[in-house]
Amino acid sequence: MAERGREPEVRPRARLGIAEVMGPSMYPTLKHGDQLLVHYYAPVKAGDVAVLKHPLQQDLLIVKRLAERRDGGWWVLGDNPGAEGDSRVFGTVPEELLLGRVRARYRPLGGQRSVRAVVSWLLRAVRPVSAERSVSRRLRAR
Repeated sequence: MAERGREPEVRPRARLGIAEVMGPSMYPTLKHGDQLLVHYYAPVKAGDVAVLKHPLQQDLLIVKRLAERRDGGWWVLGDNPGAEGDSRVFGTVPEELLLGRVRARYRPLGGQRSVRAVVSWLLRAVRPVSAERSVSRRLRAR
């Protein structure tokens, strides 16, 4: 039951969902237009890519890599160090704003329809997204 004057929090009911990447902040891991398979309520650890509510604009969803836990929540970073819009701008993201872990990405087929282009796309279209591309090297370099 919601408190008076407050809207009830809306959380996804399904365990799996689809999200779309908008913008360059997670390049090269994720590209603008990629579709993501999101595992809601999944356990997460540093290095995972996650979907979160933006801490300053909670109707906006963001996709970031969980760099580390800090007081107050997760420090999140985009894989593209030149792009803005991560914890360097808005600080830590509270745990309750973390919605789910990204399990895989799917790249839609581009405009080319040649056999070679389709075969190439089939080999690269769906990939798991894991913690393998760790931000630890980037954190040490700063």
